[in-house]
Amino acid sequence: MKGELTKVGGPVDVEGGWFDAGDYLKFTHILAYVDTLMWAARRDGGPVADPRLRSEAEHGLKYLDKMWDGKSRTLYIQVGVGAGNAEGTFVGDHDIWRLPESDDSSKEKYIRNRPVFRAAPPGEPISPNLAGRTAAAFALAAQVEPDRRKARAWLDQAAEIYAMAKTTDVGPLVTSLPHAFYPESVWRDDMELGGAELALAAQRLGDPRAAQWLAQASHWAEEYIANDTGDTLNLYDVSALAHADLIRAGAAMKDALAADLKAQLEIGASRAAKDPFRAGARYDQFDSVPHAFGLAATSRLYRSVTGDRSYDAFGTQQRGWAFGANPWGVSFVQGVGDNSISCPHYQIANLTGRPATGAVVNGPNAASLFDDGLGGHFEEMAKCPADGVDRYEEFTGRGSRFVDDVRSWQASEPADDFAAIALYALTLMARD
Repeated sequence: MKGELTKVGGPVDVEGGWFDAGDYLKFTHILAYVDTLMWAARRDGGPVADPRLRSEAEHGLKYLDKMWDGKSRTLYIQVGVGAGNAEGTFVGDHDIWRLPESDDSSKEKYIRNRPVFRAAPPGEPISPNLAGRTAAAFALAAQVEPDRRKARAWLDQAAEIYAMAKTTDVGPLVTSLPHAFYPESVWRDDMELGGAELALAAQRLGDPRAAQWLAQASHWAEEYIANDTGDTLNLYDVSALAHADLIRAGAAMKDALAADLKAQLEIGASRAAKDPFRAGARYDQFDSVPHAFGLAATSRLYRSVTGDRSYDAFGTQQRGWAFGANPWGVSFVQGVGDNSISCPHYQIANLTGRPATGAVVNGPNAASLFDDGLGGHFEEMAKCPADGVDRYEEFTGRGSRFVDDVRSWQASEPADDFAAIALYALTLMARD
């Protein structure tokens, strides 16, 4: 970026939440997705849901509550800045390798005092992807919370945020700064999801607004199917969960929603039929591992609303691919499987020497992303692997490459959205 940041207010209390990935940035767009999946896992897991899920999901919701200022009707979207400016007058999160507690004594102004960014000026409409998924997190919590007074408060907060969505003259979607970090282009799925979760929460609590939200969610589902199909469940497309929950809420368009769920599974199944390792996700581009877990989750969502088990085996294959039944023989979940990733691009694990057990990484990516090499090590970085040898180089092919190296953000960086979709898929499959 060029120039300096301009202060428009503050300070703002945005303590809490989760770091986004191997760095210490925090994004509402991602965290709302993560928290939505955690509440959905708590709800849909039944007796197999980990009892610790509730407190972890509440931790995320408390953070989202801080990122939404109901008094001024302002949604904050990001904590921290990724990179320094072209003039070199400040550095960003990606410029320094350190433990997070060192930030309090940092001499770098935007490391010590982290900037907070907002989605829009106070009271102005909010990018619909943000409004929809943030509302969904609060509404899902309202479906699970046993204290009905607390559940109603969360439902009201979800409704307040949902009503702020800018759904005409939408323009470029707001996700992160820079937008290239998370280039979202689809938003009707988020509005469908938010409406479906609001409807389910309202039905549970006897709120008369349920019919209104069911109608809105159905409208956005129709718009999504007409305009935005072609992806499968992941950070950028939440329609699979939205469709399933809209069916559960009693939408009249059940057949169309089920057909689109099936169409998403067919995207993966057709790829898998041509791949020697039965990969349903493309592994020559970003997010192959979360796409695999997304397909696994969708196979169970489809079964839950149709009774059709035709895609059960396919979903199980995708889970197996992520855990090692792939060309590299690597489990992309650290600490799980006989040969899991060992050198994640993750500062805390690298500097403390403690494995990030359960961390899910991006996995294989486009081989062209590695054309310029992996770059050097930060001065503070512990070299991993210690000998610098790429043990998987011989398996590079089909336009894809995987590297297990701490420098390999392209393949070995964990992220909270990767872990969340893995958690949701595994929770649904544990009920088999």
